[in-house]
Amino acid sequence: MNFEISPIGTIHTPFKEKSQCPVQTGAAGEAVGSVELLPELAPGLKDIELFTHLYLFYIFDRAGEVELIRHPFLDDEPHGIFATRHPCRPTPLGLSIVELVERQGNVLTVKGIDVLDGTPLIDIKPYAPKFDGVEGASNGWLEGKDWRPKPEGRE
Repeated sequence: MNFEISPIGTIHTPFKEKSQCPVQTGAAGEAVGSVELLPELAPGLKDIELFTHLYLFYIFDRAGEVELIRHPFLDDEPHGIFATRHPCRPTPLGLSIVELVERQGNVLTVKGIDVLDGTPLIDIKPYAPKFDGVEGASNGWLEGKDWRPKPEGRE
């Protein structure tokens, strides 16, 4: 079964190169970007301002070669692609949780963005702790891995 997915907008960020892009939303800190929906979809944003955070679904349009077994950035041990968040996937779908700063028409200003400038947006959903927080969830092989960037000048 095949599906055709068309972008509903574009994500704009300060990150022009992969090397500039934070690894995961939690490492993005205060990075601000904008999410520009197609103008005809703006009515679908009604009441989005009632949420503090959003899920952004997007396409890794500049990802590299797909490898089913990869060495992720946090581990020297290889893992299956579906046990990682690596962008080079059979279906290059990305997901980020961002803070909604404001809405102006069909443009959302967001904080904590971790994607490349010009990334095609395919969906937005509100983050709802009531539904999305999973008590007792496992971190899998990520348990105990220190992944957040250290402040400059510190090791």
